[in-house]
Amino acid sequence: MFDISASNRRPWTRTKGLAAAVAVGLLAAGCGDDGLAQRYKVTGTVTYQGKPVSSGSISFYPAGGGTSDQRGATGVIKDGYYALSTQGDEDGAFPGDYLVAVTARKPDMGKAQENADKIGGLYRQEDVAKAYKKAPSDIPQKYESPEKGGLKAKVEAKSNTIDFPLAD
Repeated sequence: MFDISASNRRPWTRTKGLAAAVAVGLLAAGCGDDGLAQRYKVTGTVTYQGKPVSSGSISFYPAGGGTSDQRGATGVIKDGYYALSTQGDEDGAFPGDYLVAVTARKPDMGKAQENADKIGGLYRQEDVAKAYKKAPSDIPQKYESPEKGGLKAKVEAKSNTIDFPLAD
């Protein structure tokens, strides 16, 4: 038979109390942090010939390849507006200089969907890549390359608004 007297419960109670104290301490110390350096909000608009780019993506690539304190960030363009994410949830970008690429294609995902239905599951990367390659761009294709497009940005240690008015 088990003895559940108070003297036998005490070690478990101490362990439970210690675990609770450690958990509170870790939360107070910022254990929920993702381990990356501070990022700063980056939002803006992307227009082509004065009109908002209806949909697409934007990528910031660290100039010079980046360091352990700087990595790239991406965002989705919707109705001309974007917000950058490094890890997700529009957490921004690290301070520094960037080369920028913009993609504005509307691919026909019919074939990718057809293949996904055949095999079950999600689109295959190969099918998505083919669909994007075939899709016409709503902006000059040079902007899809961070080297050829000529788009640059500087993210500063503050909230940043960086607009990209694209032209031919």
